[in-house]
Amino acid sequence: MATRVAVVTGSNKGIGLAIVRALCKQYQGIVYLTARDKGRGEEAVAALASEGLKAMFHQLDINELDSITTAAAYFKDKYGGVDVLVNNAGIAFKGADPAPFAVQAEVTLKTNFFATRDMLTHFLPIIKAGGRVVNVSSFVGSRALNSCSPALQQRFRSEDITEEELVALMQRFVDEAKKGEHKQGGWPDTAYGTSKTGVTTLSMILARRLSKERPNDGILLNACCPGWVRTDMAGPKAPKSPDEGAETPVYLALLPPGATEPHGKFVSEKEVQPW
Repeated sequence: MATRVAVVTGSNKGIGLAIVRALCKQYQGIVYLTARDKGRGEEAVAALASEGLKAMFHQLDINELDSITTAAAYFKDKYGGVDVLVNNAGIAFKGADPAPFAVQAEVTLKTNFFATRDMLTHFLPIIKAGGRVVNVSSFVGSRALNSCSPALQQRFRSEDITEEELVALMQRFVDEAKKGEHKQGGWPDTAYGTSKTGVTTLSMILARRLSKERPNDGILLNACCPGWVRTDMAGPKAPKSPDEGAETPVYLALLPPGATEPHGKFVSEKEVQPW
């Protein structure tokens, strides 16, 4: 039987590390912890080993296309593809960060939306039949969606929005933010929220495409919210521990063989949420 493989992006700390920890305990296969920085990634693998858990390390910087294509080629050549992909890597500016909104919009969207899309573009073709793809999004994306103009809300919720249209909309947000015109354009005042609106919408688009192009492969692709979690990103006041934050992503990663849903949904606390 072919070796089963799970890959988690941005997983040397925080929720990503907690997802790897849970998969090491529950997943029947090899679990890869990935990180931009080789040293930090290997330290995280060593920390898990001290807990009696075995993860492998592969360097992966989702902001570098070469890094994505190299990793995709590695997993395809070594294992024939990937069974579980958790797109966890992401960034958020702190509330008090002095960086201008134009900069926050460009940097946040570059990682959270455009780089995550690059991951999916290169990894979806190597997801094996029966595979699970989990995109870590956020309830902040739902809130941002509800703050968009009615016209934008209609497009983001539409069943016929294409990937190309979504990419153009995300780029429009960045361009309008740079000019200080995003509010006039119908956008909310949150770069992080808008980036996660994009991630959730992209998940729905790609799930529809998988159902059409690979109907017999049984791949399930979803977006989820881990909740408000105590991490470097969300701060010490958050109510959930990283291990608690990992519960919904891990639930989606381990949906049993033969399951047909959820697929193309936004999931929080293991429940499908309205979009």
